[in-house]
Amino acid sequence: MRTRLPEFPWDRLAPYQATAAAHPDGVVDLSVGTPVDPVPELVQQALIAAADSPGYPTVWGTPALREAIVGWGARRLGARGLTDRHALPVVGSKELVAWLPTHLGLGPGDKVAFPRLAYPTYEVGARLAGAEPVVYEDPTELDPEGVRLLWLNTPSNPTGRVLAKQDLVRIVAWAREHDILVVSDECYLELGWEAEPVSVLHPEVCQGSYEGLVSVHSLSKRSNLAGYRAAFLLGDETLLGDLLQIRKHGGMMIPATTQAAAVAALGDDKHVEEQRERYAARRTALRTALESYGFRIEHSEASLYLWATREESCWDTVDRLARLGILVAPGDFYGPAGERFVRVAFTATDERVAAAVARLT
Repeated sequence: MRTRLPEFPWDRLAPYQATAAAHPDGVVDLSVGTPVDPVPELVQQALIAAADSPGYPTVWGTPALREAIVGWGARRLGARGLTDRHALPVVGSKELVAWLPTHLGLGPGDKVAFPRLAYPTYEVGARLAGAEPVVYEDPTELDPEGVRLLWLNTPSNPTGRVLAKQDLVRIVAWAREHDILVVSDECYLELGWEAEPVSVLHPEVCQGSYEGLVSVHSLSKRSNLAGYRAAFLLGDETLLGDLLQIRKHGGMMIPATTQAAAVAALGDDKHVEEQRERYAARRTALRTALESYGFRIEHSEASLYLWATREESCWDTVDRLARLGILVAPGDFYGPAGERFVRVAFTATDERVAAAVARLT
């Protein structure tokens, strides 16, 4: 199975990491969108309160967690008529992305489609299942023959692009016409800056039915819970019921402590707004500095990244910035179309962001 998979992208950054780390003031690592700010206090307290949990947790999650997921979906996505049958907790979104094609029973002869600039794990998931990965600019221009799973990603990682509501309506209608499952990775949905992201579960998009639609959400970014591994699905209840049975057999369950923490996180919007303010300030500072250094920023209207180019090879840009002690992700990690871009995360501390700004200006 290992031979089916591409090289792990971040291993290729090692020599540039060493160059950046040699800077007298230390490295500013903007290559990975990992949270650095504290876990909200109310979430920590919920985790501690649930520490005495000697029994096995359930794969479907506690009733409190399912209720919290459904309540969040109604409040933040505008989804109507959700019940706990439309919800399924997962152990972080990456494992879901990697194993969903396998859990769907896909294999040789099946196609998994995803954006031409995309999170590498969509391709990994297809290859693990033995399915054929196919990329698109506009999914409705694909030959639908053999396409069983269509990944959307809005807001996009890496570009920050947001799909407009009318585009989502058009894509969902096309997929339903061809009996293609749509799974929309919306993990950055609460991090819109110059656009308001819309879910595939919005009533105007799904037309009152969740059939053939699943949205993927995570607490890693909006709540600084990447270390907790807490994510969930909302959508087609029949499909999620099937996935629940498969995941039961695999023991794919979120720890009881994390479930309790997720309930607290989903029930509180204040900490999300506070974190958005931190990210907004870092985003503005880095964007201004990058543009002053000669970068052009494309898309980037949402998510935790700036998609930036100096109209040169992405690896030349990576090397250039590494010599300033700044580490970024080369755009070709996300597909050949990113060959002249780099992805710059604004998840570093205020102090490290200020250091990067000083080096760029």
